[in-house]
Amino acid sequence: MRKHYDKEFKAKVALEAIKGEQTIQQLATLYSVHPNLVAMWKKQLQENAAELFERSQKDKEKEAAEHKEEELYKEIGQLQVENEFLKKKYRQLYGTEPQW
Repeated sequence: MRKHYDKEFKAKVALEAIKGEQTIQQLATLYSVHPNLVAMWKKQLQENAAELFERSQKDKEKEAAEHKEEELYKEIGQLQVENEFLKKKYRQLYGTEPQW
């Protein structure tokens, strides 16, 4: 059965590997994981470290999208209210339902 490690544990081991104070084999023994995993986590951390600083831009884009979505829902609600008002007025004026 495979073990699943949480992201905090992986980051901790990868940072230790990057520091270079101990070998990958020593770290693997210390944390009871396979040396290939330690090497893989180290490589992933090095390759994806730049993305940590790009997240603020992604957060801004996400916030802008949520704001746009909120505005659209607000407009939909207003159009529904207007539509119901016009249907009601049509029934009052002509006594029948509007034919669309």
